[in-house]
Amino acid sequence: MTDAAVVIRALRELARERPDEVELLDGFTDAELDSWPVEVPDGPRAVLREIGGVETEDEQYAFGPRGRQVFADGYWTLGDLDFGEGSLVVGVGTGDWGPVVSLYPHRQDDREVTVEAPEFLDWLAALAVRLADGSQPPAARVFVDAVPSVGVAEGGDAELAALVGRGDPLTDVVDLRELPDYPCGVAWEPYFSTSWGTADTGSSDVLISLAGGGRALLLRSVVSGDFLGRPVRRPALPADAAHRAVAELRELADRHPEFVVLDAGCTESALDAWPVTVPEDIRVLLREIGGVTVTGLPPLRLLPGAPELAVDPELHRILGGDGTYWPLAEIRHGRGRALAQVRIDPATGRWGYVVSVPAEPAELREWPELKLVAESLPALLLAFARRARQEAATAASAAATGPAAVLRVSGGGGWLFPNTGEPWPRPAPAVAWASSADPLLAAAAADLPDGAHAADLREVPIPSDLCFHRVREWPHTARLDRLYFPAGGRLAAAVPLTG
Repeated sequence: MTDAAVVIRALRELARERPDEVELLDGFTDAELDSWPVEVPDGPRAVLREIGGVETEDEQYAFGPRGRQVFADGYWTLGDLDFGEGSLVVGVGTGDWGPVVSLYPHRQDDREVTVEAPEFLDWLAALAVRLADGSQPPAARVFVDAVPSVGVAEGGDAELAALVGRGDPLTDVVDLRELPDYPCGVAWEPYFSTSWGTADTGSSDVLISLAGGGRALLLRSVVSGDFLGRPVRRPALPADAAHRAVAELRELADRHPEFVVLDAGCTESALDAWPVTVPEDIRVLLREIGGVTVTGLPPLRLLPGAPELAVDPELHRILGGDGTYWPLAEIRHGRGRALAQVRIDPATGRWGYVVSVPAEPAELREWPELKLVAESLPALLLAFARRARQEAATAASAAATGPAAVLRVSGGGGWLFPNTGEPWPRPAPAVAWASSADPLLAAAAADLPDGAHAADLREVPIPSDLCFHRVREWPHTARLDRLYFPAGGRLAAAVPLTG
């Protein structure tokens, strides 16, 4: 372990010998260190009493929460790199501070993440040596992979899995235990792309956190104004999702009857008379629950006959007609109105993905877009239950220190409405799938009409916004003729009406 006294002495000697090149910032009092929101262990404390940062002509490092340098997500920022292109962070929390990580998330062609040192004092000692001999930071010669957090959550490493919970499709994880050497590079790229026709302004970002006291580095892509750049891994839907959804919603309705209300389900004979095939996994739900009302969310009407779910004839044609979808909810957001629906594969009767589509035909024809809401109806009900449970837990926590809050999921139906800030999969001409080795894509290319633009929704986050009109290939003056949802919505396609 690096000796703090040795590091302090080396930096002070350097500042005395080269005062025009190296400046040391004032240190902190014990009272200041004790007021920080994280524990300051003995080694870093010894340094921070004497030195509050290091500044040179090219580099500036602040060792505490000065100005905008604040503690967040298990780390604090030591300084900016390369005039703001990157940043240097150190893990804080339990034990000796570390690791020290440099990040360049916004470089177009060379995004870098490097674990510079296992501990703060090791990095500081190397900085003193480097400033003394005028050398540049060593380049990483060994690399480790960042892996999808969903895979970590479903993997066999219980300690690492506990740090990521269910996992997030846009978050990758770097296991920081027993790295092969330092500095250690990370093989990683964000999930967004600013290349080949970015959709908007390129305002995507990367959020980082150091979890478990420096046990793992989490890199989360915030996709905003850009298309998705690579497939994601989604959490696996449990095989008993329908049974779980019924149990979770019933438990919530029993505990919070003023917040969650369930309508009665449907008999087998009534289900048999429906105009669409109702598979057994969907019957599990519909026998028990005919509707779900969660305060703050759009009501779900699972049975036919709800007047707000009446579909305009032209919208019905655009959506594919009878047997291709089942309406679920009217979504209102601002002045807009959308229709949430389960897509049905007419060839197999399978109920597939849940999507939300603008409900006004004129608007949809001009701005062809939709939102992928859930992988299935059971998944949608589980999402409603999860949001209700989170709100109930938040309200219970608040009630412990103040008056009880009225239960209401915040945000309304915005997360269900098309084009409200979720990642954008990039559609492309469907003809490009003709030579695909994936039989689903190849079959779609053969079956879809000429001019169709399509996207594969099997490897995108949920929710995602699919906006056909945002890609350069979509004809500039074209209006939408029809939407297609092959394989129960696992693929989505739009056909423009030109001329």
